[in-house]
Amino acid sequence: MASVNKVILIGNLGRDPEVRYTPSGTAVANFSIATTENWTNREGQKESRTEWHRIVAWGRLGEICGEYLSKGSPVYIEGRIQTNEWQDQEGNKRETKEIVASSMQMLGSRPPAESVQDKRPSPEPETGSKESIGDDIPF
Repeated sequence: MASVNKVILIGNLGRDPEVRYTPSGTAVANFSIATTENWTNREGQKESRTEWHRIVAWGRLGEICGEYLSKGSPVYIEGRIQTNEWQDQEGNKRETKEIVASSMQMLGSRPPAESVQDKRPSPEPETGSKESIGDDIPF
């Protein structure tokens, strides 16, 4: 039988993405997002629980995350769960679960062009008009 490992999350970034590059030049972005579940308990009181998810985005997707996402940004992430095993300094076996992103969609309103432009390495368009944010992002 076939199996499926697919995760869909909608949440807000807990911190700015951290982008690094492998020795071969591949970008990798790491960030976390929070998802919150709200419900009413038996006594009629509202309750909530927040879960934090580690996200890893590779290649061009990682670069885009680093350029356009920031702490608090609402975001839609699709990916798969991956478990990393490692040993701590005392030699104990540890595991970390993370979501390896395959797709990302920015949600909410777009920030002013000036705030995104500050994070972009490219200069202003020669026409003198502000280019539309996100028109050149392949999603």
